[in-house]
Amino acid sequence: MSQHPSVFYTTMRPAMYHGHMRKPPFFEGWYYKIVSAEETARYAIIPGVILGQNGHAFVQVLDGVRATTAYHTFPLSEFSASTKDFELRIGNSAFNLNGFSLNLDTAAGRTSGLVRVHEPRPWPVTLASPGIMGWYAWVPAMECYHGVLSFNHSLSGSLTINGQTIDFSVGRGYIEKDWGAAFPEGYVWMQTNHFEQAGICLTASAAVIPWLKKTFPGFIIGLWLDGKLYRFATYTGARLENIEITDEHVVWSVRDRECRIEINATRAEAGLLKGPTTLDMGKRVNETLNASIHVHLSTLRGETIFEGIGRHAGLEVFQPEHLLK
Repeated sequence: MSQHPSVFYTTMRPAMYHGHMRKPPFFEGWYYKIVSAEETARYAIIPGVILGQNGHAFVQVLDGVRATTAYHTFPLSEFSASTKDFELRIGNSAFNLNGFSLNLDTAAGRTSGLVRVHEPRPWPVTLASPGIMGWYAWVPAMECYHGVLSFNHSLSGSLTINGQTIDFSVGRGYIEKDWGAAFPEGYVWMQTNHFEQAGICLTASAAVIPWLKKTFPGFIIGLWLDGKLYRFATYTGARLENIEITDEHVVWSVRDRECRIEINATRAEAGLLKGPTTLDMGKRVNETLNASIHVHLSTLRGETIFEGIGRHAGLEVFQPEHLLK
């Protein structure tokens, strides 16, 4: 293999770093959601890098219970990524599909420890549909790309955050990522893998997508259920029947030729994360890990396939007026 991987190689491996040959504006970030077995601790660990006028690497730590965040920054010289697989180093911390080790000691606080990921379950990758983006993954110069690296998995290990040690053994996790030039100008994102029945995961997003000097509202919904992925997306021909966004709820309904999925997410107190623009990590994005999501999947004849409430849900709503106009 050449020094830098080809576009074909990286597209077929959504988890790995895509920025080896990219010029600014460019960002890439990975998102580990970790919830303790007792469900009393909920965190998102977000390593990433942004190239631009204030280029740097970072690790964000979101405390989902307290709705607080810490943003640890590092010079680009302390960021490195494999050209073959998903392997990152930021300062003295390391990240891959099998977990991460943190050794953060900056003005934002102190976090250290090791959390392991067991039996990750990624969104399927095929030549025609390499991950959650479907065939859009092959389109060059999309504003933002997305990947789901594990719907659901068990955890082991612990973290010590500002002097408090938290055990994540037998906890549950989820991993995804984003990369591109910037986040969309308006979007909704939600995720939960804490239903009454273990092993179920919902991940869903709707966003304003730039396309040929215009924009359109695109969406992707994936429900991992009993070993089967139910997917509803713009690229699958699914149709958005309804979406309503208020201060209290996000309600939407989508159907395809066989099924309908209805989602009602209840919003909750959020922490303020930083998000990428074409210049820097200048966006302020409210994210909660305290939302709940009611999900109803049915046939078009009205027969229920699944109904349940996902707790400890991640939920972001950013400038929805752009999405709804």
